[in-house]
Amino acid sequence: MSGDSSAVGDSGELVLQRSFDAVDPELSLTPSSRFLQAELELNALLSRMSFSEPVRFIYNPLEYAWDTHRCYVEKYCQAGQQILFLGMNPGPFGMAQTGVPFGEIRSVVDWLNITGEVGHPPEEHPKRRITGLACTQSEVSGARFWGLFRKLCREPALFFQHCFVHNLCPLIFMNATGKNLTPPELPAGEREKLLALCDVALCKVVKALGVSMVIGVGRVAEQRARRALTAACVDVRVEGIMHPSPRNPKANKGWEEVARAKLTELGVMSLLNNT
Repeated sequence: MSGDSSAVGDSGELVLQRSFDAVDPELSLTPSSRFLQAELELNALLSRMSFSEPVRFIYNPLEYAWDTHRCYVEKYCQAGQQILFLGMNPGPFGMAQTGVPFGEIRSVVDWLNITGEVGHPPEEHPKRRITGLACTQSEVSGARFWGLFRKLCREPALFFQHCFVHNLCPLIFMNATGKNLTPPELPAGEREKLLALCDVALCKVVKALGVSMVIGVGRVAEQRARRALTAACVDVRVEGIMHPSPRNPKANKGWEEVARAKLTELGVMSLLNNT
């Protein structure tokens, strides 16, 4: 999006209405439907926001990749899950392409077996085209994240019996060159307005799922989750694991070993090894 500011657009409200119309009233109390409702409500609010430089392009995969995202949620969001892994926001070759958090293409297609159509954001950077489930570039963070749980659980059913994965913010931001901008890199006022809306949505999601622990993937997600849930008096334990990003030198020296040790300390490994 060019000009002095970039707007998310109003398609979120259209998706919101269309999706509400499609919900079966008998399913309205399932964890997946409550989860999707919270996301759609957040979408509608985010659609009214605009962002200034350095933001020039904004993608919202909960709009153009709603089909695959809904497949992920309805397939794997279920009653009885105790752990919510929380990322910050989509990566350009992960959720931006697939609609799945940490959604590295091979993990999404071959292991999670997600299907569906993926469209396009209103404006695309020529270096950051959306090719959906045909994407040929792997996202390192997602490959590391889902790769660990594939090794531990072998089948998705064991992982999702106890855990679910979500992002605090559904938007991906880019500057004029196509460089990915994380929420902490946004102008302070816009960042805080954005994250305040995401905080409220997170509290709704945690209450809807009834999880007992939120594990932030990366320090920023952990700190934001702790702040939001504490302020809202939501009774849930908040912990964190190292982010698997290749931008993180420590992650490049053995993220899986560090993550395994932390998950063992938190008691999560015993759940995932319980075959």
